Amino acid sequence: MTASLGAVLLMLCLLQIKHMFADFYLQTPKMLSGRGEYFHWGRAQHAGVHVIGSVIVFLLFGAPWSFILIIAGLEWIVHFNIDFAKASYSDKKQLSPTQAAYWRAAGLDQFMHNLTYIAMVWAWVKFTT
Repeated sequence: MTASLGAVLLMLCLLQIKHMFADFYLQTPKMLSGRGEYFHWGRAQHAGVHVIGSVIVFLLFGAPWSFILIIAGLEWIVHFNIDFAKASYSDKKQLSPTQAAYWRAAGLDQFMHNLTYIAMVWAWVKFTT
């Protein structure tokens, strides 16, 4: 592992910033509605927004295109399914923001996304530096 600690931390911070914007500022009504069904075009688009942000981050760090394409595809699949699991669970339990279980589901969703970014940065260090 030859990446500096500073580069790792900067990449993690940039992925967190990307996540904040993609999850909380850039979602459209189409992305937010009907999320309990698995084959949901809005969720696919939402995961795509995340992938575009991650591609930008990895390009800033000079990652090779082969790595970027693989990591982007994996991120899309993982993000899509994490979001589906939360939406499906929340729909089945009929959760609303006034319930603690809603916030536990939202917290677990965000935790899983954060673990994804840790894995992505690990892969960058392991395979590209």
